[in-house]
Amino acid sequence: MGSPAVATALVSASLLVLGAAPGGGQPLPARMTDTGGGTQLITAVAARTGSTTGTLTWWEVRNGQWVRAGSAKARFGANGLVEGASRKQGTSTTPTGLYHLPYAFGIKAAPGGTSYKYRPVRAKSWWCQDNDSRSYNRWSEPRAKDCRAAESEHLISYEKQYAHAMVIGFNYTEPVRGRGAGIFLHVNGSGATAGCVSVSAGAMRRILRWADPDDAPHIAIGTTSGRTAITGY
Repeated sequence: MGSPAVATALVSASLLVLGAAPGGGQPLPARMTDTGGGTQLITAVAARTGSTTGTLTWWEVRNGQWVRAGSAKARFGANGLVEGASRKQGTSTTPTGLYHLPYAFGIKAAPGGTSYKYRPVRAKSWWCQDNDSRSYNRWSEPRAKDCRAAESEHLISYEKQYAHAMVIGFNYTEPVRGRGAGIFLHVNGSGATAGCVSVSAGAMRRILRWADPDDAPHIAIGTTSGRTAITGY
């Protein structure tokens, strides 16, 4: 028989594979209030609301249990995180909460194996952030006449960040003016984001290959504890 130390190490390794918490606790999705109803989930967790970095993990249900499919270091807004319902536009904060993922997009072609709806970025692709526009918080191609360029993102200008990305459904279904627009999961830039969640280019490609629209993946963004604890979403 192996030594107790070896046995303990094997048990710990098994828990990590399943995504369980140390000590035999349940995987994070099993401890959450809501996971969106699907069988895939992305969690983006920061230590506290003032953090600009954290961990992004993607999960899936296997044999009736949530297991970790992958994980990567994540970056958040330059001013940390804030409850999504009270967020204000232009504050460089990442909104906490549980959101659907309407579609993916990118300047580069979709990674091989991607099954998610994927929209190519073209020279006339914009994301409207103009509060006075009827196209607020929507892809606009070409840019809508009532959407000012100074209040929008010319997507193709962000060659690195938007090489591959997914739309996060924050303030998306029924947009509230002034709450924020253009919140994405995208590739890392040079530092903290303006409110999005970002990961390495390799991690973003893996997520796109993994995400299955038939499994209704959502993303939950939050902190390890406190009012914005991810388990509360």
